[in-house]
Amino acid sequence: MKIHNKKKYLSFLKFKRDFQEYGLEKARSYELILHWLNNRLSRNQFLVVSGILVGLTAGMAGVILKTLVHNIHYFITHKVHFEYQILFYIVFPFLGIVLTTITVQTLFKGQDRKGIGAILYEIAQNSSIVSSVKMYSQIIQSAITVGLGGSAGLESPIAVTGAAIGSNYAQTYRLSYKERTLLLAAGASAGIASAFNAPIAGIMFAFEILLTGVVFTDFIPLVVAAVCGSLLSRILLQEDVLFRFYTREAFNYRNVPYYLILGIFTGLYARYFVLVSQKVEHLIHQLKMSPLRRAMFGGAVLSLLCVLFPPLFGEGYDTIKSFTNGDTLLIIENSLFRYFEVKSLTVIVFLILVLVLKAFATPFTIFSGGNGGNFAPSLFAGGTAGFLFAVICEQLGFKDVPVTNLVLVGMAGAMSGILYAPLTAIFLIAESSFGYDLFIPLMIVSVISYLMAKRFSPISPELKSLADQGKIFTNKHDKNLLFSLNTQDYIDYESQTINENASITELFDMIKNGNKNAFAVVDQANKLKGTLDLDDIRPYLFSNETDTLSLTKIMKAPPAVIFPDSKAPDILQIFDDTGLWNLPVVDHQNQFIGFISKSSILIGYRQLLKLYSE
Repeated sequence: MKIHNKKKYLSFLKFKRDFQEYGLEKARSYELILHWLNNRLSRNQFLVVSGILVGLTAGMAGVILKTLVHNIHYFITHKVHFEYQILFYIVFPFLGIVLTTITVQTLFKGQDRKGIGAILYEIAQNSSIVSSVKMYSQIIQSAITVGLGGSAGLESPIAVTGAAIGSNYAQTYRLSYKERTLLLAAGASAGIASAFNAPIAGIMFAFEILLTGVVFTDFIPLVVAAVCGSLLSRILLQEDVLFRFYTREAFNYRNVPYYLILGIFTGLYARYFVLVSQKVEHLIHQLKMSPLRRAMFGGAVLSLLCVLFPPLFGEGYDTIKSFTNGDTLLIIENSLFRYFEVKSLTVIVFLILVLVLKAFATPFTIFSGGNGGNFAPSLFAGGTAGFLFAVICEQLGFKDVPVTNLVLVGMAGAMSGILYAPLTAIFLIAESSFGYDLFIPLMIVSVISYLMAKRFSPISPELKSLADQGKIFTNKHDKNLLFSLNTQDYIDYESQTINENASITELFDMIKNGNKNAFAVVDQANKLKGTLDLDDIRPYLFSNETDTLSLTKIMKAPPAVIFPDSKAPDILQIFDDTGLWNLPVVDHQNQFIGFISKSSILIGYRQLLKLYSE
């Protein structure tokens, strides 16, 4: 009994210490309760509680963003009236990108890093610490962009918002890197789950994309966060806001050939979409314009595309629902194609042009200054591709073509090839359509599209640049850890140097009074001329010819030099190639900085491995 009372007393003292440390001015009442729970509960219990809280908060953020965009859409489509419909598509998409850019420049000081790559960067390079500003900045920016017609999706901003919520929660309660990363992923998965009302898809998103290269054994916080996010959206969002499809056909194994061909079609389209996006991104970044002028240029291009093809306006989910409900003519009536006689060929040409131009509309929206992601565009393009394929099959005389199923599995196929996330795509469509009997066609189409994408590029092209620079984690765990090492942390800045004109006696004195094994020979401007180590000097220690020797005769040119911005994997490869254990570090003007040792990097790697394995 005494031991039990003693434990309770110690727990109280710890709580009191935390209370005094955070103070009433900084700590909110619920934070004090959570600090107390953190001290009383076990690690796993507190992580489950944290998963619930992060999931509810991130889910609410998703609900708020979805509701904002829905209300903006409703206002501009029902309350704002134009004499000519064409003005509607000219004004709002342009306004959305321009206003988003102004918001970024004025409210957020130009800090517009966005997309899934931003989260992966924070995990790999910033110990999963995400700026608190991202808990609301992405909501504001994407609501303006997509709400006013930007041809992008809300899911990436929701994921970034959820990740920021999870990261900042973990920072508040001083959780470790692994726990912080877990709650970051939990927040993102809850955001995705709330956006689609698909908890399993949210979990798969975390595993497939966010936690690549990160080893985890705790999954329960992730699961409860996704469930909480999904429940909130189901309870609070109106039925017309939810990503839901109620019309579909039962799976028939005789239709497998349709799905095989559609898998190839969506795989090829995904590659086309990715290549066009990269070209447009490069084009926009090459423009010598201010951010505002770039936004005006991108907004003008997007407005023109929306005028020609209204399905490119906004996320496009309503268009996909029209495909599944058979309301194709309603879509064409809002476009310039209404002036043509609507025949099957007209529909096919219209759909082809929509598919082709969607690959331009999305990158112009995102890279010219808008905020959004590729989730919705990939689903829209895949659904359009599936419907186009179904129409073509019907025109060729095939009977009982599963039109709705082709639209649904087409969405999964394009998403798999564009985002490199086949499991997320499969479960997303299965949950959103209640089509669990469609798992076979979903897997066929998604896997074919994904394998084709991987054949072209092993890593998602959207993330390839960051991966090549070692700024995000990949499947190669060892390489991830090495890239996490900062070269400048392992440079010996107190390395000893000696002038090239110094005498051998001065060198001997340096050896006698110092504790270094390697020395840099430099000129008057501190530029590296050569290196010396004890093995080079030993033959002359007891020589009678030291008076006639000069440093330039016994020093050697280093077989390689290291730069401060060199990456740890490259440095280790240089060590292996040269067989040395110490190499000089110089800047790009050959100014000597210090020595770096192979052993110091290996020790740093071992410490990091121990930290990540705990």
